[in-house]
Amino acid sequence: MSRKIPLSVAIITKNEERNIAEALESVRDFDDIIVVDSFSTDRTVEICRNYTDRIYQHEWMGFSRQKQQAVDYAKNDWVMILDADERVTPELKDEMMREIAAGGNAGLYVPRKNYFLGKWIRRGGWWPDYTLRIFRKTSGYVESREVHEKVVVNGPAAYLKSPLIHYTYLTLNDYMKKMEHYSTLAAEEILRQKGRPSSCSLIINPAAVFLKMYVLRLGFKDGIHGLMLAVLYAFQTFVKYAKALEKCL
Repeated sequence: MSRKIPLSVAIITKNEERNIAEALESVRDFDDIIVVDSFSTDRTVEICRNYTDRIYQHEWMGFSRQKQQAVDYAKNDWVMILDADERVTPELKDEMMREIAAGGNAGLYVPRKNYFLGKWIRRGGWWPDYTLRIFRKTSGYVESREVHEKVVVNGPAAYLKSPLIHYTYLTLNDYMKKMEHYSTLAAEEILRQKGRPSSCSLIINPAAVFLKMYVLRLGFKDGIHGLMLAVLYAFQTFVKYAKALEKCL
């Protein structure tokens, strides 16, 4: 592109040297790139300096507050939240700028093309996995939640067709590390919103997750990858309810 795209990109990082260069490379033609880093101990910040001087370091405040902090630094009216393991394609750039130029929307939903162990997962609820990531700074904010934070906008939002590429869980070890952290946050969210869960939730909820992903949402058509994901998500559901119950003992 001959000129920079007038949109701010907000990224949060913590020890993302494996991912961050490709994420930043995919948005290098945006005119405002903000990185809020949680004092990485690897080469994350060094790599980021090759793409932007808008790097800020903050102690970890939780996903929603950390992302909102990055959004607050944005210079442009429109902002895109990008994770370090995501990539913006040229097709997505073109489509988002056409929608923004057309006007009338406060936000844009983007379909995510999620990869697990190197395979694009098309079923089990993983595609198209729409998420609101592009929005007017004056019309939206990151909702404050312990886990599964999301953007809320005051106004209409359109759905784009071009996907955001998401390289989630390159290995099973990646999944297990994230599961430990996310299940703890999810347990806190359960206690805050619902109070003490019942003992039956240790059986019923994981079983329901497996059946929904593997059977109802056709996860079995993704082969061994679909089976592994359904089992892993069921196990993560068990762990988060077990952690919530543990805090009540």
